[in-house]
Amino acid sequence: MSSVEIVSRIEPRRKWSAAEKGALLAEVDAEGGRVTLVARRHRISESLLYNWRSARKAAVAAANGIEPPEFLQLGVVGQSSADRPAVSTISGTGMIEVDLPSGVRFRVDASVSEKALARVLRAIKGMA
Repeated sequence: MSSVEIVSRIEPRRKWSAAEKGALLAEVDAEGGRVTLVARRHRISESLLYNWRSARKAAVAAANGIEPPEFLQLGVVGQSSADRPAVSTISGTGMIEVDLPSGVRFRVDASVSEKALARVLRAIKGMA
């Protein structure tokens, strides 16, 4: 009969102080955002560093009064129909169609400037 050894985690889950988290995230920033290197060096999970970085970004945004973006359902415009032309007939580069929760719908060419699109979205938000 063979023997079986069961190895389990004996040590409790590590609790990280805010200072320790900050030091590790500063190290990630110093490495040019290379989470993998810092995680290997300190023998911790990459996902832990990614979670801390996301939480830091959210905290900074909240402190600056920036609301997180609202996610919208997206779809792809495909075959042409009687009421909606196919993407290729409108533009050779494609088209983006945006349906907002308020019921506003608009279409822009895929090559639209991000700044211009941001101005349009701010204007629509101001009308609401």
